[in-house]
Amino acid sequence: MSASRPFQVDLRSVVDLLSRHIYSSPQVFLRELLQNGRDAIRARADDHPDAPAGLIEIVPAEDGRAFRFRDNGAGLTADEAAELLSTVGRSSKRDELLQVRRESFLGQFGIGLLSCFMVADRITVISRSASGAPAIEWVGDATGEFRVRELDEAATAELPIGTEVVLVPRPDEASLLARGRVTGLAERFGGYLPVRVTVANADGSRDQVTRRAVFLDPDATDEELDELGSEMLGREPLDVIPLSVAETGTTGVAFVLPFSAPPGMRQPSTVYLGRMLVSDQLDRLLPPWAFFVRAVIDTESLTPTASRESFVEDVSLEITRERLGEALRAWIIRLSRDEPWRFQEFLSVHQMALKAMAVHDDDLARAVLPWLTLETSRGTHTVDELTTSGGELRYVETVDEFRQIAAVAAEDAPVINAGYSYDADLLRRLPALTGARVTRVRVDDLLDELSPPPLDDLDAVRALEQRARTALAETRADVIVRAFSPKSVPGLCVADPETIKRRELDEAKGQASDSLWGDVLDDVGAILDSRRRDEARTLGIRLCLNWSNPLVRQIASIDDGLVFDRTTKLVYVQSLLSSHRPLTAADRAMLTDALGDMVALSAGVTNGIDVFGTEGER
Repeated sequence: MSASRPFQVDLRSVVDLLSRHIYSSPQVFLRELLQNGRDAIRARADDHPDAPAGLIEIVPAEDGRAFRFRDNGAGLTADEAAELLSTVGRSSKRDELLQVRRESFLGQFGIGLLSCFMVADRITVISRSASGAPAIEWVGDATGEFRVRELDEAATAELPIGTEVVLVPRPDEASLLARGRVTGLAERFGGYLPVRVTVANADGSRDQVTRRAVFLDPDATDEELDELGSEMLGREPLDVIPLSVAETGTTGVAFVLPFSAPPGMRQPSTVYLGRMLVSDQLDRLLPPWAFFVRAVIDTESLTPTASRESFVEDVSLEITRERLGEALRAWIIRLSRDEPWRFQEFLSVHQMALKAMAVHDDDLARAVLPWLTLETSRGTHTVDELTTSGGELRYVETVDEFRQIAAVAAEDAPVINAGYSYDADLLRRLPALTGARVTRVRVDDLLDELSPPPLDDLDAVRALEQRARTALAETRADVIVRAFSPKSVPGLCVADPETIKRRELDEAKGQASDSLWGDVLDDVGAILDSRRRDEARTLGIRLCLNWSNPLVRQIASIDDGLVFDRTTKLVYVQSLLSSHRPLTAADRAMLTDALGDMVALSAGVTNGIDVFGTEGER
């Protein structure tokens, strides 16, 4: 006989804590059972070297039968069952038997078995200890009580050494304990356990769910690793990189993605602790720049969080992350040095990742810089081609600036587009790494470098600039005239990033539906204006008319002020569009008015029509 005793916790609160705040899903009950079973088997092997090979058997709950989980581990005595299965706050069974200290909050608590209360209202544990003590039956209820009793000698003799957990699922969780779900969960959580795990079928046969851990096997073939990589990535990986961190007992492989990943988006790693799955979506194990690989590893020493679905950010994890990063870097350097043809294949897919790494790693940067490419006004070139030319490397920091000026940058002084991720940071580090001369330039600086018109045309040019400024007074655009190639381009509209931001703010303010948002935009605009005053620069767009273009010369000769005004506005809007500038509401209105007038004029519709805003007939 055994009297019922209460759990030494508020059981309902603990189960609520497990289900709502610690475990991500009730399905982790099977992971906890697998963990307990694996540890019990390991404990028995440590104490009894002649113990049989480890075995875990799972019988799903179907056709009214209970769910059963059996292991042939060390088993429990009555005192151990009462102490370890019923008290939260003491060391768990695994800690007692293996003397493993667990540092994480709640990780020291004996909550593994209690997770079963998320799927069942009663837990029955039948266990026979390898110590020779009588077998026991432990029954815990969700009501908050448990009872434990020792079985007689005959009943003990009929039981194998080990432990059986019996669960009658609640109706709302019955599907979770059925064969299909149980098999899938066993394969996911315990597929690589170093003990044999089987799931019973309805006909009494058993399916083994554990399999060979190819990623941990030093004798695994390239074909086997590629097959695993294809399973994880959906396509065959570009390469497989072995990983090993001796300090934390961490081993595995990293699969190089055969497709490019978004920069800064960490790839999820699949991580096992003692071959038990921790997570297949862990994105903090590898360095942030390693978004070109997906890793699968097993570790022995990293500290799991309370949920066992991640790891505590401690020194061990930091060391592991650093060592894994070193292994990836060493692979890249070796590949660039010894297998340049394969490195080119890797580079064509993951150049962004290499740039991210090179920004922070001098040794890697020196190894891969010659291969990295940058977009210039003369086309795409490698860093090696740009630095060996001997000239100064000039760059603009935004794609927007580059689009404005690329078409007219001098052939012998190309401009680099550093508007893509990591390009500007990489260029700023080139002087220290290669000795190259590197200078950031602004679009208005480049505009001033364009050739002035011939001296013989100076009076006509000054008159054109003054008349064009007057015509565009409402836009606040400055106008200059230069001669540049290609001749087919009548004009360029350029604006530095501060000007572009100010125009966008003005446009947003015009569309703001409430005064609060308008006030916020006013504050931001004031900051931009103050910054411009501090830098002694005028806010606005600069229209650079091309004196080499026949249309511009023809405009300069127009005597009719109204025709000149409309034509200049059309060239201004065309230049905005050619420079990839979005039109504001005012720009669109100006375009509509000018086009309407010019179309009417070209069609000869002038009698009685105020085409240019004047009365009478032209």
